[in-house]
Amino acid sequence: QVQLVESGGGLVQAGGSLRLSCAASGTSFSINVMGWHRQTPGKQRELVATIQSGGRTNYADSVKGRCTISRDNAKNTVYLQMNSLKPEDTAVYYCNVITGLRGYEYDYWGQGTQVTVSS
Repeated sequence: QVQLVESGGGLVQAGGSLRLSCAASGTSFSINVMGWHRQTPGKQRELVATIQSGGRTNYADSVKGRCTISRDNAKNTVYLQMNSLKPEDTAVYYCNVITGLRGYEYDYWGQGTQVTVSS
């Protein structure tokens, strides 16, 4: 089983920065996609950013220009650098990885890390 360990969440002042990390372990297969989603009470989980194995990235409009996603393939780790944070960014952030095996894709999720941005 693939296990995802997230870290870097916490309380930060508006305008500040935070870097989230997610390390994947327990798989011998290449990870196709790594990314981050976030969720607040009463709202559906939304995509924040993703990065493919080749380095192609995708960002939600709400964070574009403020966040940078990167990955270290050797460490199976994905990072999310968040700058100019706003109270609206407050949410539980979930790490997500997608692996491929014999034509099938497998989707894994972390337990989530809380990010709180104060005014």
